[in-house]
Amino acid sequence: MTAPVFGDVLRTWRRRRKFSQLDLAIEADVSARHLSFIETGRSVPSRAMVLKLAEVLDVPPRDRNHLLTAAGLAPVYPERSFDDPELAAVREGVQRVLSAYDPYPCVAVDRCWNLVSANDATAVLLDGVAPALLERPNALRLALHPDGLAPRIKNLGQWRHHLISRLRREVAASGSNELSALLTEVESYPGPAPESPDPSVVAVPLQLCTASGNLLTFLSTVTTFGTALDPTAAELSIEAFLPADESTAAALVCRSASQGSPQ
Repeated sequence: MTAPVFGDVLRTWRRRRKFSQLDLAIEADVSARHLSFIETGRSVPSRAMVLKLAEVLDVPPRDRNHLLTAAGLAPVYPERSFDDPELAAVREGVQRVLSAYDPYPCVAVDRCWNLVSANDATAVLLDGVAPALLERPNALRLALHPDGLAPRIKNLGQWRHHLISRLRREVAASGSNELSALLTEVESYPGPAPESPDPSVVAVPLQLCTASGNLLTFLSTVTTFGTALDPTAAELSIEAFLPADESTAAALVCRSASQGSPQ
């Protein structure tokens, strides 16, 4: 009864990864005939087969659970919340990275860009953000909402293009309904049309005006857990905002010293 459902889900992932049936069969070392039978529900896949196909298609752990469930099999990847005791080492690792970046802003976000943690230096980014956006902070809402950072971002058109392009790629790669809804939301925010950056520049900067009128310029870097099997850990991203010029670095160090923050 569940095999045709599994076939539909598998076909969706295969097409998302731009694999033909033959391509997938070759990579998974299975006959194209057997794979066809699996997709049409004429054959019921084993747990090993589901996991092998998921590995070839680079399906994230959480979605591998969905594939197993669609095939009538029990999930194998525990789905825990970030504050689960089993993730203590992950939380400690995240905090070490966040602290190491002080006095530069650094945040940790989940698969839907919700903030799960941030260092003290992130306050320089959040200055003036509407309290409602901080109740359940989402990095994209904070950046692009008119009550968030958007009014203070000097190159908002470029930064919108950068963030929305990233989100579109994530939607295309994951097929997530939550990310798709978030994309629709942030695209609806008022603001300048997304502006493609000059391809000759090294990287797209974030140019942010402070409440005192100073201009801070950042380059961002993203860190992930490269060997994580737990879905929550695998989906975490740590984004640091590093100074792109000497004046920004000096301003952040000075701010940190005045507030007694560790450097």
